[in-house]
Amino acid sequence: MKAVVYKGRAEVAVEEVADARIEEPTDVLVKITSAAICGSDLHMYEGRTAALPGTVLGHEPLGVVEEVGSAVERVKTGDRVVMPFNISCGTCFNCIRGYTAACLNVNPSAHGGAYGYVGMGPFRGGQAEHLRVPFADTNCLKLPGEPRDMFENDFVLLADVFPTGCFAADLAAVEAGMSVAVFGAGPVGLLSAYASALRGADEIYVVDYVPDRLARAEAMGATPIDLSRGDPVEQIIALRRARGTATAKMDGVMSGIEAVGFQAIDWADPSHEEPNRVLEDLIRLVNPTGHIGIVGLYVPEDPGGKNPHAKKGEIQISFGKLWEKGISFGTGQTPVMRYSARLRDLVTSGRARPSQVVTHRLPLDAAPEAYAKLSRREDGYAKVLLDPHM
Repeated sequence: MKAVVYKGRAEVAVEEVADARIEEPTDVLVKITSAAICGSDLHMYEGRTAALPGTVLGHEPLGVVEEVGSAVERVKTGDRVVMPFNISCGTCFNCIRGYTAACLNVNPSAHGGAYGYVGMGPFRGGQAEHLRVPFADTNCLKLPGEPRDMFENDFVLLADVFPTGCFAADLAAVEAGMSVAVFGAGPVGLLSAYASALRGADEIYVVDYVPDRLARAEAMGATPIDLSRGDPVEQIIALRRARGTATAKMDGVMSGIEAVGFQAIDWADPSHEEPNRVLEDLIRLVNPTGHIGIVGLYVPEDPGGKNPHAKKGEIQISFGKLWEKGISFGTGQTPVMRYSARLRDLVTSGRARPSQVVTHRLPLDAAPEAYAKLSRREDGYAKVLLDPHM
């Protein structure tokens, strides 16, 4: 079968690999109809992880079940399904408590597993013609409709970025009437802003420097903040003061969302990375007793880190100021299954359209060019979906 294979820094190729197949009685085999490229894939593509050449990429898969293992009970041949990016057994101590991103059974070397991602177990990715899905009764969410229908582009986003946007809003304790600042206007940042709007947030600011992404944030109803024009914290505070929503000692926002990760840039000099920049800005911006949700990717090993600490995932932050302001924060991978069924129903009812962040739907063979353009943050490229059978 054809699949997108990581070859080394800044290089992927579409190659013939061994066919995916049933390996355990609890597996199913899925014919992929859509597979999204994620910003997390770009970290591997750019050589910023310990990913090994030969890795089949892709952790946002949607498709139709072609074959089922003998022990599978709830999933049937012909079912249309989306797979959460985090693979889980459904029965371990963490899974039964809803922490499926930290499953204790699927990855022999660590907690948590995922398709086609470094350090997340032996599972091949879904940017391929077919995908083996382990523990299928747990890891397949059934969907209505037919492949490539009006919901296709929405449903594939249930694998990761839409639930991650909702998780970010949860971690940041977003409620109706709340003020929110989202740093990063990639698909996760945009859908974090969207999730905040669905919850009734009153003021939503989205910080980035790519014009196309800022325009998308504005089109979704958020206030865009261009960090290339100066300190984004000062920009947001000035806007809140001008609007009359800032008060004494509470002129920042109550909820902050970090959707950038360890490759954050220094807004004072965008040509340089500053891994702690967004975290520091959020500590300055979020009001006393506020909340920060950190869903941008951070890794314990970064070969391209700017210094010895960054190479080991060690990042300095102003913890004293965080503590002094009484700011709570949460982080980690999204437990997708906590959200995906409810979000599916919001999509099918017409109340949510996460696919507004999708910019391209391309054949699998276009993956190398799409990766390169996404890595360069080219205008017009935000969320790319690959169709292996286009």
